[in-house]
Amino acid sequence: MSTLDNLMMGFGIALTPMNLLWALCGVTVGTAIGVLPGLGPGLTIALLLPITYKVDPTAAFILFAGIYYGAMYGGSTTSILINTPGESASIVTSLEGHKMAKRGRAGAALATAAVGSFIAGQIGTLGIAFLAEPVVNLALKFGPAEYFALMVLCFVTVSAVLGSYALRGLTALAIGLFFGLIGVDLQTGQARFHFGVMELLDGISVLIVAVGLFAIGETLHLAATKREEEKALELDGPVGMTKEDWKRSWKPWLRGTAFGFPIGAMPAGGAEIPTFLSYYTEKKLTKHPEEFGKGAIEGVAGPEAANNASAAGVLVPLLTLGLPTSATAAIMLSAFTSYGINPGPQLLQTQGPLVWTLIASLLIGNLMLLVLNLPLIRIWVKLLKIPAPQMYAGILVFATIGTYGISRSVVDLVLLYVVGFLGFLMRRFDFPTAPVIIGLILGPMAEQEFRRAMTISNGDMMIFIDKPIALSLLVIAALAALGPKLWSMLTARRG
Repeated sequence: MSTLDNLMMGFGIALTPMNLLWALCGVTVGTAIGVLPGLGPGLTIALLLPITYKVDPTAAFILFAGIYYGAMYGGSTTSILINTPGESASIVTSLEGHKMAKRGRAGAALATAAVGSFIAGQIGTLGIAFLAEPVVNLALKFGPAEYFALMVLCFVTVSAVLGSYALRGLTALAIGLFFGLIGVDLQTGQARFHFGVMELLDGISVLIVAVGLFAIGETLHLAATKREEEKALELDGPVGMTKEDWKRSWKPWLRGTAFGFPIGAMPAGGAEIPTFLSYYTEKKLTKHPEEFGKGAIEGVAGPEAANNASAAGVLVPLLTLGLPTSATAAIMLSAFTSYGINPGPQLLQTQGPLVWTLIASLLIGNLMLLVLNLPLIRIWVKLLKIPAPQMYAGILVFATIGTYGISRSVVDLVLLYVVGFLGFLMRRFDFPTAPVIIGLILGPMAEQEFRRAMTISNGDMMIFIDKPIALSLLVIAALAALGPKLWSMLTARRG
C-alpha cells in the first residue's frame, strides 16, 4: 500500500466517534496543561501512564498525541500573557509576544501563535507520514552491531550537551542504565542488584520511574521554588489578525517550519535550536527592524511554528527507530513498552494500523486545536488563577493513586517517592531527567544487541569497525561527545 492509502486507512479508524472523543480529550487536556506555568506534556503523559493497563493502545496513543500537540499550543499563552514560558522552547515566544501584549496586541500575538502552530503541525505531521517508510527501509539494513552503535549515538546526543552540563547529562544516563540492570538477566538468569527485595527481581517499572521523575519530582521542585508570579495581562480586544498581520506572518510560519521539523527529527535536536534560529532569521529579514525588542509579530510567528514543527519531527526517530530524542518522547516510548510494543523498523509492519491511525489523529487533533484555541482563549486564561498549592497537591494524589492502583504494592509506592525525591534533587541541581528514562529503556536493549554482535563475531570487537554503518554511527557519536570540547579548545588557542 502507498503512503496515501495507509493514511486513508488511518483516517478511517481515527474518525470513529470514540477515537474522535479521545482526540478531543487529549487536545483539551494538553492545552490546559500547556497554559499552566511549569507543567508540560511529559509530566501529564507520565501521570496518565497507568491507563495503559486498561485502555486500548490505539485510544491511549491518540490521547497522548493530543496532549503532546495541545501542550505545544498552550505554552504560548503563558509566554505571551504573563511572560512565563512553560518550557524552554517557549522562551523565544515571550521575547516579542509579551511586549505585543503590553502594547494591547495580545489578541494578535495569540492568533499568530495559534495559526502558525496549526500550519507547522500539519506540515510536520505530513512529514512524518512521508518520511516514515524511507527511514524504515534504511533501518531494515541494520544488524546487532548497527543497532548498538545507533543506541550509543542516542546515549551521547541526549546526554553530552555543551558546557558543564555534559557531566550532569552522562551522570543522569548512568543512573538510568543502573535502573535498567536491576532484575533477572534474561540471558544468564542471574539476579542483579535486587538487594534481597523479591519485588525487584522483575526490575523497576518504567512507569514508576517516569511518574516519579516527571510528576513527583517536578511537582516537589515547583512547590519548593518560590518565585513572584507576574499578573496575567487582560485580553481587551478580539483574538484575531489584521490583513497586515497575515502579510507579515505567513513567511515566518513557513521558515519556522523549515527550521523546526528537520532539527526536531535529529537526535537531541530539540526545539530550542530551531526557535532561536527562527527568531534571529526573522530579525535579519524583517522590513520592520525597529519593532524587534518592542513587540514584532514576526518574532512570535516564526518561533511558534518552529516549536510545533520540531514537536512533529521528534516522532520520526521515535516511531521508525525506537529512539526518543526528548523527555516527552521518552515517556511515550515507555507507554509503547507497557503494551509490549517495540517502536522501530518493524513497527510499521507489526502495528501498521496503530501507526497510521496515530498520524491521522495528529492531523485531526491539530485542526481541533485551532478551533479550540481561538474562540476559547479567555477560558484558558482563567486557568492561570488556579492556586499553585491546590494544583501541586492534586498532582501528587493522582500520581500516588495511579501507581498503587496498578500493582497494589507498597514497594512500588516506596520506589515512586524515592525516585521522585531523586527527581527533585536532579531538578534542584539542574541535572537533566530525560537521560534517566532513555537509559532505563534503551540500556537493556543496547546490552542485548552488544551480546548478539559479540556472538555473531565470536567475541571480535572489530565487528563494529568492519560494518560501515556501525563505524559511521560510532564516529558521529565520538564527534558529538568530543566535538564541542575540541572546538572550544581550538577557539581558545586562536583567541
